[in-house]
Amino acid sequence: MMITMTGTPETPGTDLGYLLVKHPDRVHRFDVPWGEATVLFPEATPERCTAALLLEVDPQTLADSKAHKDAARQLNQYVNDRAYAASSLLVAAMNRAFRSAMRGSTKDRPELAATPIDLEIRVPVLRCRGGAAVAERLFAPLGWTVEATAIPLDEQLPEWGASRYADLRLTGRVRLADALNHLYVLLPVLDDAKHYWVAPDEIEKLLRAGDGWLAGHPERGLITRRYLAHSRALTERALNQLATDEPDSVEPEREELEPKRKPLNALRRAAVLAALADTGATTVLDLGCGPGALIGDLLRDRRYTQIVGADVSPAVLDVAARRIRLDRLPDRQKARIKLIQSALTYRDDRLRGYDAAVLMEVIEHVDEARLPALEDAVFAHAQPGAVVVTTPNVEYNVRYESLPEGRHRHGDHRFEWTREQFTAWAGGVSERHGYQVEFRGVGDEDPEVGTPTQLALFRKEAA
Repeated sequence: MMITMTGTPETPGTDLGYLLVKHPDRVHRFDVPWGEATVLFPEATPERCTAALLLEVDPQTLADSKAHKDAARQLNQYVNDRAYAASSLLVAAMNRAFRSAMRGSTKDRPELAATPIDLEIRVPVLRCRGGAAVAERLFAPLGWTVEATAIPLDEQLPEWGASRYADLRLTGRVRLADALNHLYVLLPVLDDAKHYWVAPDEIEKLLRAGDGWLAGHPERGLITRRYLAHSRALTERALNQLATDEPDSVEPEREELEPKRKPLNALRRAAVLAALADTGATTVLDLGCGPGALIGDLLRDRRYTQIVGADVSPAVLDVAARRIRLDRLPDRQKARIKLIQSALTYRDDRLRGYDAAVLMEVIEHVDEARLPALEDAVFAHAQPGAVVVTTPNVEYNVRYESLPEGRHRHGDHRFEWTREQFTAWAGGVSERHGYQVEFRGVGDEDPEVGTPTQLALFRKEAA
């Protein structure tokens, strides 16, 4: 089975090689439990560059790895399509070969990893339960142009109709990391089968790969159900997490008769809105806006005359646009909203001149070594009149009984700070850039460990 990724002249072989952390002039081989994965570049010229991942499956090894040895199914273990059709086997090999690229990290060219590029992705043979139209339903909302062609059972006998396989071609302008994570989730969903036992830790894998796009996807129910092998219990847990934007592992257990508390993400947005109201701002930047939950709240408040949502992922911005129904808004409302692609660790003149900016649960998704770049881009260059920053309070994690010790609340968090660490960082930022800072807690306050979320409100000092 095979998948190819092709870049345009804007993405020469060297750039695609940097993004994939693979040298285009070499053949890269990886052992996997059921065979061998190979990454190679069949073409790498200034005009066109293609990277291919080939997975050769050993049916004997795959059959021997089966936990069950049902005699009635022994023949099916050897006579099947697993060596030819893209499935969860392929995405597992993709995770093995492109792990750094899926995280969006490259030491040599970090700015390249944050930049959307024109991509064409081809999966020539893909199991597609429900027909090729399902691929359109899954990939199109993420900004992809989708060509999914059903493969006939027999080209010589068209009356036999279509097979359950499709030839999938995706084109779009996205970050490579986003593209890989879309494939990581959606190829097994289209296959609707997994080659391994689906345990509760699959929820974390799904939420990590789906961060920033799955919560707002119109087919999130179908995606979640199929990805979790139709397990009702796991599906409900995952959908509950998506609904609250909070990992299941950090949900505190409640007594059966205890009144249902407002989700932390709702409390957080309310706290951010209250802080913005205190500043008197009318023009606001939502930096790292994600799928647009806060933008919807800002849009409903008439005091905000200009609202800009900025995110590094165009696919996520598309989700945000759909979430607020941007294409259906009256012209007067639409004029208040602007969605732009921007990497927050680089200076962007479009972000200058606003009354306030929000970094809501953003900084912990940035490598600590890159925080000075974010500080420079936001506080030194954009210089909004006020900045609201929220981030988890790691001290509160001990109150989440199901969260393993030392584990972050979200798989994509690069760090989580104590109150002292956050205070020290915010104090340094305010001193270096002429702001005053005020700290607030968000959520129920514990007398020993504080609140689950900490908030800093920066106000620009008068010149």
